[in-house]
Amino acid sequence: MKHRIFFGKSTSRIILALLIALPINVLAAGGWSYQQDRDRLTNQSYSYARSPLPSSAQYELIRLEVACKENKLQFVVDSNSLIASQGRSFDVEYQVDKKPPVTISMKTFADSKRRGYTEEHAREIIDDILSGQSIFIRVNTMIKQVLTAAITLEGAGQPIQQVFADCGIGLSDKIEDGAAYSWAEFEQDFKKLSSAQQQEVLGKIRKIMLEMR
Repeated sequence: MKHRIFFGKSTSRIILALLIALPINVLAAGGWSYQQDRDRLTNQSYSYARSPLPSSAQYELIRLEVACKENKLQFVVDSNSLIASQGRSFDVEYQVDKKPPVTISMKTFADSKRRGYTEEHAREIIDDILSGQSIFIRVNTMIKQVLTAAITLEGAGQPIQQVFADCGIGLSDKIEDGAAYSWAEFEQDFKKLSSAQQQEVLGKIRKIMLEMR
């Protein structure tokens, strides 16, 4: 015999209040979430937007994070597998939607062999994330193993905006550190352009070079 449970108005209001009071990252299980934590080494608080795990079992258990630490943006790769020794560099390739793939160098944290970050390339990666629907990432580890993951970017905008707000950055702001535009940065930006856009840029550069003679 089946028993039905009936809730009175008071009980229903209590349940509704509890659901509303749940943290954002709990209600958004399976999607991008905004979280706050403390650094284990410095004990300083920081915030980050965290991606869900890949939905397919064919990929490794990798999460992506966009963090604000000490008022600096970081792009973080968090893996269940070994990447490199603490504080060591490793290569990462990523592709947002059908845009050209991009290769960057990242570094593991001083206290982890499975988590790596970049501050230098953080903003360009975040801009790519905000403009896409999905990201495919390939991590090249120190033992020549390749870790891959395909992660949805749906719902990433709001958590990332909260991280930007914590860092005092607007979505349209660009980080200016006074550093010159490097050749490596130019090559990375140039590869993201279409063939027509590349020809347009080369035409403008040629014109500038002729004027400087």
